[in-house]
Amino acid sequence: MSSRALPKVAVVMGGLSVEREVSLSSGRECAAALRELDYDVTAIDAGPDIAERLVEASPDAVFNALHGRWGEDGCIQGILEWLKIPYSHSGVLASALAMDKARAKAAFANAGIPVAEGGLYSRTEIKAAHVMTPPYVVKPNNEGSSVGVCIVPDRANRPPKIAEDMPEILMVEAYVPGRELTVTVMGDKALCVTEIVTDGWYDYDAKYVPGASRHVLPANVPDEIAEACLAYAGAVHDVLGCRGVSRVDFRWDDSKGLQGLFALETNTQPGMTPTSLVPEQAAHLGTSFPELCDWIVKDASCVR
Repeated sequence: MSSRALPKVAVVMGGLSVEREVSLSSGRECAAALRELDYDVTAIDAGPDIAERLVEASPDAVFNALHGRWGEDGCIQGILEWLKIPYSHSGVLASALAMDKARAKAAFANAGIPVAEGGLYSRTEIKAAHVMTPPYVVKPNNEGSSVGVCIVPDRANRPPKIAEDMPEILMVEAYVPGRELTVTVMGDKALCVTEIVTDGWYDYDAKYVPGASRHVLPANVPDEIAEACLAYAGAVHDVLGCRGVSRVDFRWDDSKGLQGLFALETNTQPGMTPTSLVPEQAAHLGTSFPELCDWIVKDASCVR
């Protein structure tokens, strides 16, 4: 990054994924915070001309506020590497690996991090008959923010109805009853544990509609569980090769103690909206939202 008095930062947001609106919200919040710190900020709504827009903007660094496919799966990271522009969050390989839930889970398991039983199946197989004993969860293998998640309840007589606009290959994994926990990793430090309380499944609306979920911070869980979540989150971040800020989600069946804790997935581009978990955890430990955005920008590099 250059040493000019007002570092020039491009906040890239929006994009082409189903998480576009959330990304726009994240981007607006981050751009405002960086302007508050006197950064020279250019907001870019990512489209097919993103490379041209970035060349025109000529930023010292890119704050990647994209979510979902093309922004969180290594695609935009590859463009930024090609253009030699320092950027935030994880690099090409870690982003691609984290977005592929099946491969990420395999990496977790190989590192001794507990994951729920599951596998990849075609949409046709899932619609024809139960591919595993209910209850289980069906979800896209390469989307974020609980997009397209379907829960098949215990003793369901029929397999789920899968929408035709869902991908042909889907992940199916055993449903873990109990509580939703999450941990932010910032650099080399796992911050703290939040419990997410909802009336139902922590789906897309529960994540982003104000009031649809409640965050308990720090989570009211036994020390053994909190320590395990922090350790597993740090290990996941390292195993995938993540950089900057990530967030790891867990399910915990509290009737089984430590044996009921499972890592679900990691988010390499966590939300930065007013209802998001990462800014909340950072603030809990004394880092304001502008300070968090400043840290992320200063952590930017071109080889990640």
